[in-house]
Amino acid sequence: MSIRKVVKYGEPSLRQPSKEVHKVSQKIKNLVQDLIDTMYSQNGVGLAAPQIGENVRVFVIDVSTGNEPLNPIVFINPKIIKKSGACVSHEGCLSFPEAYTDVRRYANVMIKALDSNGRSFVMEAKEGSLLARAIQHEFDHLDGVLFVDHSINRFEAEEVLKKYNLPPLQIEKLLDEPELAKEIDELKAKEVEQK
Repeated sequence: MSIRKVVKYGEPSLRQPSKEVHKVSQKIKNLVQDLIDTMYSQNGVGLAAPQIGENVRVFVIDVSTGNEPLNPIVFINPKIIKKSGACVSHEGCLSFPEAYTDVRRYANVMIKALDSNGRSFVMEAKEGSLLARAIQHEFDHLDGVLFVDHSINRFEAEEVLKKYNLPPLQIEKLLDEPELAKEIDELKAKEVEQK
């Protein structure tokens, strides 16, 4: 297949909600292969269809590291069916070259999706693992939500975006996540007590 151009933050397609896939056609299978090839070419952990300008509900993830064999996982029409716990995730995104900031995420997620053969599967990712965080990050792309919308410190995120000549935060898009914020504050308090 082919390596596609990754659209950068500021492109309208990154903010558009994606459409459901009605049939896992050859066109969708080609899109999946393009996503996988493009993700690997950029050394990414995940890539969602809107990041290559295709607003359909498809993303791919590969959290294998070091000498582990490549293990791309395909998610078509995903739905997060359970989420719990909270964690801080230091994240970046291929659509935000070199920019990283701390964001709020659920520690545990359960997701249901179709694979590239149109078969349904359920996957669970726990304890703030890279997989759990990547699932949420890529899933957000399908709804036009970006990782910076979950920023813990909006001013720090602003500075990072400015440093890498990226458009400023869209303040109206910032997510108010009181339950996650509270849980993260409690975790931090426990860490302080243990020191």
